[in-house]
Amino acid sequence: MGQYSIKIPDWPEDERPRERMLKHGTDALSEAELLAIVLRTGNGKNSAVDLARHILNKYNGLRGLDGQSIEELLSIKGIGLAKAAQIKAALEIAKRLAAQKWRVQDRLQSSEDVYRIIHLRMRDLGREEFRVLFLTARHEILAEKKLFEGSLMESVVSPREIILTAVQQSAASVVLLHNHPSGDPSPSPQDKNVTTKIVKACRYVDIQVLDHIIIGKDSYYSFADHGLLSA
Repeated sequence: MGQYSIKIPDWPEDERPRERMLKHGTDALSEAELLAIVLRTGNGKNSAVDLARHILNKYNGLRGLDGQSIEELLSIKGIGLAKAAQIKAALEIAKRLAAQKWRVQDRLQSSEDVYRIIHLRMRDLGREEFRVLFLTARHEILAEKKLFEGSLMESVVSPREIILTAVQQSAASVVLLHNHPSGDPSPSPQDKNVTTKIVKACRYVDIQVLDHIIIGKDSYYSFADHGLLSA
């Protein structure tokens, strides 16, 4: 006869994730226990903690889990639309909180500041995305806009849209952003050509391109740091 997992409500109170969190704080919980609180229930045979451990093992931790689609999560026994949505929402809240922690501090002063704000939301994307940060004259963030998805091409990237949005936001400068799903942030010749085109167009209307940052898996490339923003 196979063994059956004991349900969490039957655990001693000081071992239940939710009760432990309320008593000792979130720092006392493992990643599996935190995920179990998000899931709330298991899959009938296994507890929420067992299901959380299985998910984290399957995707090599929270970062791997973050990269999965709703469709992929639905392939796991015990994960329906509600649980899949809860997982994606919790991970997105964490990423937005990380960005807000930097935004409320001093204005952007370096490529590293930008990387810290944006990398959690761009480093594991399966497709290339091109985004722009619109900044004040003091380099404070006014807005962030995703302009398109797909390979960076001169025929697709429109300096006009960047300039129009900058005017609407009363932005004095911009930071260009895109990711390389391969994980290598080194710029391609096409990346350099597109950057030069945008810098020239923005210069005509007194909008400064402060940087173009390419996000890799665990690193980034800054055009400004490498002296590649002259046009």
